[in-house]
Amino acid sequence: MEVLDDFEKAGIGWIWASDSEGRLSYLSEKAIESLGADAERLIGRPLVELFDIDRDNPDEKSDRPLNFLLSSRTKLNDLVVKLANAKGESVWWSLTGHPKVDEQGNNIGYRGSVKNVTVEFQRKLEDSRLAEFDSLTGLANRHRMNRKLDGTLAAYKSAKRACALMLLDLDKFKYVNDTMGHPAGDDLLKQVAERLRAVIGDKGEIGRLGGDEFQIILPDLDDRGALGDLADKIIQMLSSPYQVEGKRAIIGASVGISIAPYDGLERDELVRSADLALYAAKNGGRGMYRFYSAELKDVEQERQIMLDDLREALQGDQLQLHYQPVVRTSDHMVVGFEALMRWEHPDKGNIPPMHFIPVAEDSDLINMLGEWAIRRACEDALQWPDNVRVAVNVSAKQFANKGFAAIVTNVLADTQIDPDRLELELTETVFMGDSEATDATFSALKKLGVRLALDDFGTGYSSLSYLRSAPFDKLKVDKSFVDSCTQKDQNSAKIISAIIGLSNALGMDVTVEGVEAFDQFNLVCEKGAKYIQGWIYSKARPQGEILEEIASGGYKIQPNGPDTYRPERRSVFRRIGIIHEDHRYDAVMRDLSKTGSRIEGLVGVPEGTGLVLDLGGGQLVVCQVKRSEDATIGVEFETPLISDGAGGLCTRHRVSPYALAAAGMPLASLPPGNYPSAMMGDGPKSQPQFMQVTVQRNP
Repeated sequence: MEVLDDFEKAGIGWIWASDSEGRLSYLSEKAIESLGADAERLIGRPLVELFDIDRDNPDEKSDRPLNFLLSSRTKLNDLVVKLANAKGESVWWSLTGHPKVDEQGNNIGYRGSVKNVTVEFQRKLEDSRLAEFDSLTGLANRHRMNRKLDGTLAAYKSAKRACALMLLDLDKFKYVNDTMGHPAGDDLLKQVAERLRAVIGDKGEIGRLGGDEFQIILPDLDDRGALGDLADKIIQMLSSPYQVEGKRAIIGASVGISIAPYDGLERDELVRSADLALYAAKNGGRGMYRFYSAELKDVEQERQIMLDDLREALQGDQLQLHYQPVVRTSDHMVVGFEALMRWEHPDKGNIPPMHFIPVAEDSDLINMLGEWAIRRACEDALQWPDNVRVAVNVSAKQFANKGFAAIVTNVLADTQIDPDRLELELTETVFMGDSEATDATFSALKKLGVRLALDDFGTGYSSLSYLRSAPFDKLKVDKSFVDSCTQKDQNSAKIISAIIGLSNALGMDVTVEGVEAFDQFNLVCEKGAKYIQGWIYSKARPQGEILEEIASGGYKIQPNGPDTYRPERRSVFRRIGIIHEDHRYDAVMRDLSKTGSRIEGLVGVPEGTGLVLDLGGGQLVVCQVKRSEDATIGVEFETPLISDGAGGLCTRHRVSPYALAAAGMPLASLPPGNYPSAMMGDGPKSQPQFMQVTVQRNP
């Protein structure tokens, strides 16, 4: 007893005991005093009323309540419990004890020791809160990523260096969580983290912000070509199938990208820009990346306006189907048509499908649009020869609709078209949903007798595995391979040859898309192409023109196009700046391709003149005038433009606002911001050499 008294008085620890009913029967006097309580208030009370296991303890491994541990007579080893002192303040004790039995083996309670660990525990909680790594994935957590980004931007601002930021959001992750359970979701997140590490390596720091949100900091990287390639690789890696608890899970990913100093100088600004870009990527159809641009600030408002307009278009018969022929190369006979949706807005003119289809896919409108397209295509095809098929594109969301097979059934019944004449074109995104439901839909469609085609073949991540499991009748070689098949140092021609050989081995038809010039035509024919769909035969045309051709016996189309392919020029109306020597002129860009542009607004520009195009936001393009006539010039870019991830083009690099200002660029060339007057060039200027004229948009 004297030893125990000395032990208690020394403050090394305190003694406690409980009876067979789980009530506190003894507690050291010093322990009672530390709580500022009376012994009568504590002794005799059930332990489970006094103590509670603290779930905030990062070292606590037990997920059992204290009542369970006591009733199961489990030995207690430094179990951290929380209780309140007389002032109502939280106090943490470390409880150790073992169950006591009498000579007959009956439980007579617990005997043990306890010590106050409040200070240590609070420090541990603080350390845990500030811990810098996500416990599930091992990636940096939000706190570390914020601190890292703040430090990087602060250092890079003074050094005038760039830093890219990627925000990632997993598509379909909630579906996995809901259907397979949270443990499966956790396993999936761990695999995602491993794939991100494999892609990023030592190029940057990866963090998990929470849920299915990830962030990547990429120092000294502002090359949007390299960033786009990296984002594409991330999306493909994260979209390939996962093995989770013995089952296959498929998700996707969307990526938003911002770059300092162009899209923000401080963390909040840069994160907001990346978030807007991510939002635009998800609205663009998911499985995409987007760079931040100033116009994204209004993307949600524009999306809602377009959605409302699209509903009116569907009801008001503004939508049409145009048909592009699929031609047999051996005799140039038309064997089918692909139905392509067209929208002529009463105020905004033609709106491309790549703009309105993703908006429809984010709402239920895609199902109504899809049903309308299949029905209209079948009705139109009935007016063609019986041996000519019609192909209709089906979106992944439309395919995932449980009633999709029933819709196709009803259309076939209503129109009485031969099912073999209807071809449904699908992309690999249809496999990102419920695999059992997907298989059931495939089976139902094949029983109907319709044909299935895999579109954009070769651009996805796991095409071969899909061919093994899905009953496709046709593969379509994506236009991107055809565009580059005649270029040197490209493997596109070999890939086309391999796809054609694969389709022949599997007994499938294959159509090569996007053939525009004879150099492409001759090459793909040499590789064994039996069917071609492209401008070299015909662009998509309305039903009226198709019927006129048929009426005049026009089932046969001779190829007609340029000898060699040149990159597509897009019609645009974009106000830009043109910089020549120390003058800046205003002009309008009319056509744009990766390698050049047609520009209106300057008179008297000799061929061979070197110019710099200011596309805004630090996008400067060095070019040379190749053609000049009146107020129109054609220029060739020194460095080709790249994809912006949304179907547009942008420069690979941008010039920092600091560099623009320091070089004395005209104020109109600078992004919004405050620049020291000492940085602005105020020296004498030469006389302008060209005359600027005003260009108006065509009515």
